[in-house]
Amino acid sequence: MRSRRTPVSGRLVAVLAGFVLLCAGVFAPAGWAATAPPRFVNGSGLTVVRQPTWVGRRTFVLTVTSTQVPVHDALPGQVPGDHVITVTLPDGYGAHPSARYPVLYLLHGSPERPDSPRYEGMPERATEGVPLITVTPNGGGHGWYTNWVHPGSRGRQNWETFHLDQVIPFVDANLRTVPTRAGRAIAGHSMGGFGAFHYAETRPDLFSYVGSFSGDLDLRDPLIRAAVVGSGLLPSFGTPLAAPDAVFGPPVWPLDGAWNAASPAQHVGTLRGRGVAMYTGDGGDLTVDPVLALAEKEVEQTALRTAAGLRAADIPYRLVDYEDGSGWAEGCTGKHGQDPCLQADLDDYVSLIAPHLRHS
Repeated sequence: MRSRRTPVSGRLVAVLAGFVLLCAGVFAPAGWAATAPPRFVNGSGLTVVRQPTWVGRRTFVLTVTSTQVPVHDALPGQVPGDHVITVTLPDGYGAHPSARYPVLYLLHGSPERPDSPRYEGMPERATEGVPLITVTPNGGGHGWYTNWVHPGSRGRQNWETFHLDQVIPFVDANLRTVPTRAGRAIAGHSMGGFGAFHYAETRPDLFSYVGSFSGDLDLRDPLIRAAVVGSGLLPSFGTPLAAPDAVFGPPVWPLDGAWNAASPAQHVGTLRGRGVAMYTGDGGDLTVDPVLALAEKEVEQTALRTAAGLRAADIPYRLVDYEDGSGWAEGCTGKHGQDPCLQADLDDYVSLIAPHLRHS
């Protein structure tokens, strides 16, 4: 019997098809190739409007609406009523259906998005091989992780309530978490560093570890107040714009009580008994990217003041001041918001907390 020969063009198509299938198996994220991400159900005042979709090997995004922040001042590409949440699962989450995992809440800065490449990629690299879930909720372009004093016509901007009383129980209800303080940590960058310390100080029942990556830790500092107010006055930080007194009220004495009450540097006493870590550079060469250099120099000072308060209260802490970044990470030059610096911060923080968080 004569064998049928495939024409050259047919063989080429077959080879190319096989190559494509091979590449799909080798290079496609395992989460995409293996199983669908978990489905989420409504709860705790959150309504799921888009179910999770994979954006990385272990990372997915989902979208909810909130009764506490029905609309928000949106960045380009954001829908004002939608809140994206980015979640990175640990390796083997789907293969071990009885296992429960601790959660790191990672808060983004301003003006950032929870579904940016930074927050879709950094946790995957930092938690490779680590049994830890990472969650980055939407914090708004200038939400500032607090319940706004004067939100105006936009309606409620209760970011603190949204995160602490809605997102956390919602995550616990939909993922296999360890739903106790011993199974939770929190950290954040810049505005998110403020949010992490503010939340940890306000709710000592929720988090066993807190970390700041170049965080704005002293709201009594005039330059930090200017940064908060300025973030509401620039379209690149979210629109519509926010009045100077929208978030914490008037930023001047004697009307600045909300600013003072929320300032982490002056309220470290409630952190006693928990792990505390801060990371900062010094701006490096101030003639290179002077805006980012000066911004980092300023947050360094707020970290040093917070550290002084912790020492005075006899509360242990870890402070990494990597100065110009040359000894911290390749590509880190000590400027504000540099990915290599932040990746090294997160890597170190995860290695610090992972052995001590509760698993089951």
